[in-house]
Amino acid sequence: MLGTNFRTGSPNWIDLGSADTDAAAAFYEAVFGWRFVSAGPDAGGYGFFQKDGKTVGALGPLTEPGAAPAWTTYFQTGDIQATTRDVVAAGGSVRAEPMDVMGEGWLAQYTDPQGARFAVWQPGRTKGLEKVSEDDTLVWVELHVGDPEAAIRFYNGLFGWRFQEMQAPGMTYRVLSIADGDQQEGSFGGVAPLQGEAEQARWVPYFAVADADAVATKVQDNGGSVLMPAADVPDVGRIAWLADPGKAVFAVLKPNPRQEA
Repeated sequence: MLGTNFRTGSPNWIDLGSADTDAAAAFYEAVFGWRFVSAGPDAGGYGFFQKDGKTVGALGPLTEPGAAPAWTTYFQTGDIQATTRDVVAAGGSVRAEPMDVMGEGWLAQYTDPQGARFAVWQPGRTKGLEKVSEDDTLVWVELHVGDPEAAIRFYNGLFGWRFQEMQAPGMTYRVLSIADGDQQEGSFGGVAPLQGEAEQARWVPYFAVADADAVATKVQDNGGSVLMPAADVPDVGRIAWLADPGKAVFAVLKPNPRQEA
């Protein structure tokens, strides 16, 4: 289960690159109740999404030429220089070289061999997200690629992730977990094959919600779109795929109640 006791390979940060940060902040406030807090005058418009005073994500302007609005998932590394070398050696590419973020930590951004964008964060003063796995916070991350097995080999080489196969409607789904500790407790995401020629390789963040149908309605009411209407997934919960007004894709999940042993 996704938590804030981050270890190597844990998702520890997410941020949204937007062409209109004011509009994006207003949209996510309306949908999730998040408050946008600027990181300061030297941050270039970057700032934090907060809920109950705790950081649950971040938002900033697009910085790469031709980039489209999108959410980026960051994974924890203890050695960002070594991770960068490993990405290149395994066939990925570096979009942003490792950089020190004013003592808060180090970041680098990459593209994996199948075209999915991701990033790493080596913590300094900022360890990562302050609230996860609660309503209106990050609960899961999911990779969609054409060759799931090749993707798992690539990321295993970077982070040592483990995986477990499970059968889902129309596909084999791979549940990911970090390298150390209990595999079920350390699970944080999954890998799914692309669904149709139109889908692109990408990481998709899932946010926990109390009512997936109600959130989908809020998204539409505030200028976003519903890519996949809310539907029940056996043994998982009720999910919907959505896009904000800038077409950045995300998903929501109302998890099934946990069964106590």
